[in-house]
This record gives sequence, C-alpha cells and structure tokens, in this order.
Amino acid sequence: MPEPHPASDERGGVPRFSRPVPLTFEPAESTADPEHFFDLESISDPRELLARSTELALAFRAAADRAMEFQAMAAAQLADPRRFDRLPDAAIADRAQWTEDYVRKMVEFGEELLRERTPE
Repeated sequence: MPEPHPASDERGGVPRFSRPVPLTFEPAESTADPEHFFDLESISDPRELLARSTELALAFRAAADRAMEFQAMAAAQLADPRRFDRLPDAAIADRAQWTEDYVRKMVEFGEELLRERTPE
C-alpha cells in the first residue's frame, strides 16, 4: 500500500486540489459490455484517445489521493483518545483492511490534515 501523502503544490506550499476532468457515471446498459470504459473504445483518433484517457487517469489518481486523505482523517478521528467511542488500531485496521502499522501512519497523517483544517 502506498505511503500516505498530500498532493503537493507546484510551488512546494500548502496542497491545492485541482479539479481534473469530471468523472461521469456510465449508463447501466454500458456495463453489460466489458469492453466499454467511459466511451474510450469509440474514440478512433489516437491523439484524442491519448488526451481523454490521460484526463481520466489523472482524475482517478486525484480522486484516489483525496479519498485517501479522507480515510486518514477518519482514522485519526476514530483513534482520538478524547472520544468515548475511540477504536483501537486493530479495529480500524480490520475496518479499512490495513495493517496496524499502516493505521498508525494514517492516524498520524490524518492528525496533520485535521490540524491544517482547524483555524487557530
């Protein structure tokens, strides 16, 4: 599993999240065709295919990074000793299908993210 990290800004500053190409849900009838994937199979121009598939790859990567940050914040909140319903690392690991070592890294990362979001 990759190490948790925020998406970095080109200037080396606080992460800024760009809005890559929107991911649209595929119509139900398209899922019947295993070759169908966001209508890429219908693009015949290789330049256009490369551009659109690259947009999708970047969008999926950005979505995965954001989702991981939300996982980290949730893990930090669940592990917070101030909570009466605090969960032990093993319980968080079980829910997220992580190792306990990874839980500790994610909790630490999540605590950082939560500190950055809280105005002082």
